[in-house]
Amino acid sequence: MLVERRRSAFPAEFILRVGVAWAIVSALLLVIHWSAISAGRFPDPDDILRLVQVRDLLAGQSWFDLTQYRIDTANGGVAMHWSRLVDIPLALVILVLTPILGQASAETVALVAVPLITLGIAMLLASRIAWRLMGEEEATLTSLILALSVPVLFQLSPMRIDHHGWQIVCALAAVNGLMARSERVSGWVVGASLATWLSISIEGLPLSAAIFAVLAWRWLVDRSQRGLLVHAIQAFAIIGAALFLLTRGAGDLATYCDAVSPVHLAMFAFGAAILTLLSRFEPMPRGLLLGGFVFAGGGALAILLATAPQCATGGFAELDPLVARYWHVNVVEGMPIWRQDVLTILQYAVTPVIGLIAAFNLASRSREWLRRFWFDYTLILLAAFIVSLLVARAGAVACVLAAPPLAWQVRSWLRSIRNMKRPAPRVAATAALACALLPALPAMLLASAIPARAFVGASIAPNGPAPVKASSCKVGDAAARLQVLPAGEFYAPLDIAPDLLLTTDHSVLATGHHRGDASMKVLIETALGSPDDARKILASRGTAYVIACPSLSELRNYARAAPEGFAAVLLDEDQPEWLRPVALGSDTDLKVWKVRPE
Repeated sequence: MLVERRRSAFPAEFILRVGVAWAIVSALLLVIHWSAISAGRFPDPDDILRLVQVRDLLAGQSWFDLTQYRIDTANGGVAMHWSRLVDIPLALVILVLTPILGQASAETVALVAVPLITLGIAMLLASRIAWRLMGEEEATLTSLILALSVPVLFQLSPMRIDHHGWQIVCALAAVNGLMARSERVSGWVVGASLATWLSISIEGLPLSAAIFAVLAWRWLVDRSQRGLLVHAIQAFAIIGAALFLLTRGAGDLATYCDAVSPVHLAMFAFGAAILTLLSRFEPMPRGLLLGGFVFAGGGALAILLATAPQCATGGFAELDPLVARYWHVNVVEGMPIWRQDVLTILQYAVTPVIGLIAAFNLASRSREWLRRFWFDYTLILLAAFIVSLLVARAGAVACVLAAPPLAWQVRSWLRSIRNMKRPAPRVAATAALACALLPALPAMLLASAIPARAFVGASIAPNGPAPVKASSCKVGDAAARLQVLPAGEFYAPLDIAPDLLLTTDHSVLATGHHRGDASMKVLIETALGSPDDARKILASRGTAYVIACPSLSELRNYARAAPEGFAAVLLDEDQPEWLRPVALGSDTDLKVWKVRPE
């Protein structure tokens, strides 16, 4: 029987325990990623463009102006959907250290320190759940589970400075809020955490809706619990509006489907108003209360459908079909989990499934408040897992939420293993435990024993396009020679383009970011069209250079679709006469041409 044992929030012993675990994990990550850190190699183009955005901010670009003016310069640039909140810690570290270390070293420190600090906060918040409700061993095991979770560590490792790590922190902060003894404190922590998450990324909306649904269920079952939902939705609406004004200002009131906009704020305010009004009339018949919930949710949805119906199907609803076909479907982490390879499926699915079973067992063995907490936690974890099935990169949130109940389950298994007398069952049980903590281990061992193409985990499809980002080219190797060229626009593959922006002063036609849908369409049409059509398009834009990497999967995908197209010609030895080769030396695989004027 488990009983409530909510201990003090952040005692010194707990902080020391997690701090030691964080220091060890951070040291290991530094060793593992040292070559990438020293070479300035980022895990994803989004991380590169994030640093470009921070540089622009520090160089004087307005806090409220998120336009990347060196992307599609001919049409005024591309407005990014990212939040300035994520820029703050990066900018602060660079701003403080630049006078001491110089800009390059200050940026390197920021690229390492900020993700590791984010990791420390995540470990602290996840372990705090185990510490307060279970015990010291479970808290330590929670830290260990996070350290072994590939989906979590990928988002929280050095050089990974995009917003996904902070989304993990916001999710953990929200569920931590559920442990507060005061309904007001609990509600405001939950609401503020979710509002911050949505300000960082609208991807948090589905799980936020699920958490509010769980709180509504709690109110429906126990009428004395209505304050938690009311305070949470009030905080959600108020903090959301405040963060909108802080990061977007009053000058940009346009409706966007990929970021919090006035229409979303209106939805939040409507829900807060209706739920606050309902609480004033308690007690009321349960059917009437349920009707009030339906009215609050349905009314909020009606506001969206009436003012921004295009947003009902998500932020990518208006993506051009050509861009969706050749770019979006190759953004593998944004695809459903069944479109991933076997190793990825195991890493993203096994931990949440075991965590769900453990959370349910915790709820069934608990009483009173603790039973209610673990029941709510199970529902939230289930919702996070469902979201991760539809969008694979959301699996990091599901894995981190699964860590505390999984830690309890692992401790129970370890206790059982210690009590086993015979060595064979003990070895088998230990191996099973290792597979639970490292779900991909059996598949990795199998893959190492048989040919790679015979293994199931090839990519999105065995005969389909290769992942866009796979390439041996490094723009940084040729950056010095590219920088001395007269400034101009580069026709560059989508995943090379951010590197060009980071390492040179040139501009690019497009990058792989959906608000640049129009310029991405031009780039793809040019790649698939004839060389003569490509010349006309590039001349009309004033594009100065073309860059290619023979090993880049993106170009090979275009060439496969259009064997006579411009991309296919770039991969051949003989290029059109209107492209003049630019010498880069033998230490790079990149190829660059100057566009001859017509």
